[in-house]
Amino acid sequence: METLKELILNCKYPVFFTGAGISTDSGIPDFRGPQGFWKTNTPIYYQDFISSEESRIKYWEQSINFKSNFGSFLPNDGHKAISRIINQKKQGHCITQNVDNLHQDGGLSSDDVTEIHGNATFAVCLDCNERINLNSIHEEFKETNKSPLCNSCSGYVKTATISFGQPMPEKEMQRAQLESLKADLFIVAGSSLVVFPAASLPLVAKQNGAKLIIINREKTDFDKLADLVINDSISKTFNEIFN
Repeated sequence: METLKELILNCKYPVFFTGAGISTDSGIPDFRGPQGFWKTNTPIYYQDFISSEESRIKYWEQSINFKSNFGSFLPNDGHKAISRIINQKKQGHCITQNVDNLHQDGGLSSDDVTEIHGNATFAVCLDCNERINLNSIHEEFKETNKSPLCNSCSGYVKTATISFGQPMPEKEMQRAQLESLKADLFIVAGSSLVVFPAASLPLVAKQNGAKLIIINREKTDFDKLADLVINDSISKTFNEIFN
């Protein structure tokens, strides 16, 4: 804990890379864990969403299931600690694989967060990119049982997340690469580091001279490259260094 505290205190540009493990303390299950969402739901691939009304209907059924208690999830001490560190230093960044908006809810500005897998709290039109309220989409789907279309251009509407088979967002990935190169301290928090190309970002930072810290309940394939590894709860870890 003392080493972690010292590295955070002395760094100039901290970059955090967060995965599902930071949000489990908020009650959101890990997608790939034993109780994860994908253990009980079959992923709808992007190509199937585009080509099949049946797949789009299944997609929106899953979305309603996933979002049924989403409003009750609140940022935890891990999210708040990251916000505190970046805001106090007045520089740094958070790259997240999560789609729950909890970093912003925890006090970071939207510009301080790069969401490489999108955001599940709103929907977008795939043609004109219009942003659409998710609750209204869910209510419409419950009434019609038909996949929603954009009111402006009649394009397909989808949550603003990156689905299996969907290309990674180019702008966000470029920003994540640049932020990784700027880091003098790169902290992985709650990611198993198995989903590429995102999992290559810690290596980008490390090879550019940054200190690498991994905080994750389970071991990762990158542990041997890290300057510090902590296998514990993220909220607990940050509470210990701040209290």
